[in-house]
Amino acid sequence: MMDSFKISTTLPAKPKEVYDAWLNSKEHAEFTGEKAMIDPKIGGHFRVSGDYIAGKNLELKPGKLIIQAWRTTEFPDGSEDSKLELTMEEVAGGTKLTLAHSNIPAGQGARYKDGWKEFYFLPMKKYFAQKKKK
Repeated sequence: MMDSFKISTTLPAKPKEVYDAWLNSKEHAEFTGEKAMIDPKIGGHFRVSGDYIAGKNLELKPGKLIIQAWRTTEFPDGSEDSKLELTMEEVAGGTKLTLAHSNIPAGQGARYKDGWKEFYFLPMKKYFAQKKKK
């Protein structure tokens, strides 16, 4: 059985800013602190976190939705890509970013859930808070 989860956070930025930063190689690298190479179009491939994460963009709605085929180097040989769905909704104080991650190889979901919080949500909050001050 595959793992899945849904988590969300509020970021101090507009939905379009969050969307654009996620799909921009330079900004993605700035908020994660890791190398990022992203082709920001439907069907475009990406490699982030020092090539630990790779995939491609399946659906894009600027400022609203990013759906990606997503995998790490820890996925078992022959396993399908997982599905990452990011939704951005304007709320008081910024953007509610909801991340739904499904089709994760069994037993790996909890690790990725913690990873999204530690390596994405927390650094993104800091990144957008600092950007807002400028």
